[in-house]
Amino acid sequence: VQLQESGPGLVEPSQTLSLTCTVSGGSITTNSYYWSWIRQPPGKGLEWMGAIAYSGSTTYIPSLKSRTSISRDPSKNQFTLQLSSVTPEDTAVYYCAARRIGVLQYEYWGQGTQVTVSS
Repeated sequence: VQLQESGPGLVEPSQTLSLTCTVSGGSITTNSYYWSWIRQPPGKGLEWMGAIAYSGSTTYIPSLKSRTSISRDPSKNQFTLQLSSVTPEDTAVYYCAARRIGVLQYEYWGQGTQVTVSS
């Protein structure tokens, strides 16, 4: 399974950040997988943002829940992150990743994409 993030590298403050993860070699509707978005701000650790399960149900970290939406397009085997009202603090490398439900470690990762929030 391979994951590839895509989207703009520069977003203006107050705008909405939108990233897409394209999955190949496996289906996002495959039973028992979580498809997640994780970010790493400069000089900081990884932060899990949220996930969409194979069933289509979503879950988010509480601190970002009001600004975050994860959706999917099974016909394109893609899932998408939208983060609204961005600030420079949202500048980070954004990763999409997948793990089996019940397993803590992520099995598959995208290469990551740098997103900078700046005017």
